[in-house]
Amino acid sequence: MKKIFENDGLKKLILLILIFGIVQLLITTGIISPYLQETLVTLCINIILAVSLNLITGFTGQLSLGHAGFMSIGAYTCALITLNMPTTTGFILGVLAGAVTAALFGFLVGLPTLRLKGDYLAIATLGMAEIIKVIFINLDSITNGAAGLNNIPQFVTWPWMFLFTAGTILIITNLLNSSHGRACISIREDEIASEAMGINTTKYKVAAFTIGAFFAGIAGALYASNFYFIEPNQFGFLKSIDVLVIVVFGGMGSISGSVIAATALAVISTLLQSFSEVRMILYAVLLVIIMIFRPQGLMGSKELSLSVLGRLGNSDSKKGRV
Repeated sequence: MKKIFENDGLKKLILLILIFGIVQLLITTGIISPYLQETLVTLCINIILAVSLNLITGFTGQLSLGHAGFMSIGAYTCALITLNMPTTTGFILGVLAGAVTAALFGFLVGLPTLRLKGDYLAIATLGMAEIIKVIFINLDSITNGAAGLNNIPQFVTWPWMFLFTAGTILIITNLLNSSHGRACISIREDEIASEAMGINTTKYKVAAFTIGAFFAGIAGALYASNFYFIEPNQFGFLKSIDVLVIVVFGGMGSISGSVIAATALAVISTLLQSFSEVRMILYAVLLVIIMIFRPQGLMGSKELSLSVLGRLGNSDSKKGRV
């Protein structure tokens, strides 16, 4: 028993299987209603967006306000493919194509703009997102302009959402635990010192931007394949701010913080549905109160650990020996 709980990879696998199985059971038995299923999809999409933005902003220290632009690229790419190929294969191709296209745009935009810093970078990425939105509005023959795309085939289910959400978290976590992730963190802490130590700061900033855009594209593709309809204004400045709020609320530089914050905000938003007239006011007040008393975010730069399970496993082993 002790050896089982000392294996961190096995603990994570068991936890993932439990989460998937419990939610699937609740959906099958009808305890999770269709409305709550839509909330669950939105939650998973927000987790993917927040974790990928945290890689750029929280771990690499590059303030980006254009994440919604990459999300829109993934959404439109996947929607156009699934409209012409309404099959599961088309959906998978659409998600991959959306992610790769978003990553390509992330690379092309990141290469010149990531030489900027701070507010200048934020303005540049904001402008990039607005340019992408205007392009989609004016491509009437392809994107149907401001009217958007209707009747997009729906392929998103809980297994697909869980696969992409868990995959995003695991891939980015493993990246951050590698030498490449440590290089990104060193750039955040002191870019000049990183350059002095031989780290190619531009290379790592562009790489983080590209990877973040890749997963934002996946989030956009899942959004398009679940909500039937997309139009350019859904991916404007406010969407980027929503994602940034989750990152800051959870803690800059904490993957588990982004997951917890996205979940907490989804729960708060759902509970406030009964107060439709003042829902956004209460939502904003709660955020202000939380950030006053916890300005570093819920987790700061810390991560949740599964060591508790290890301690429980050790205690169980000792009881067994007795």
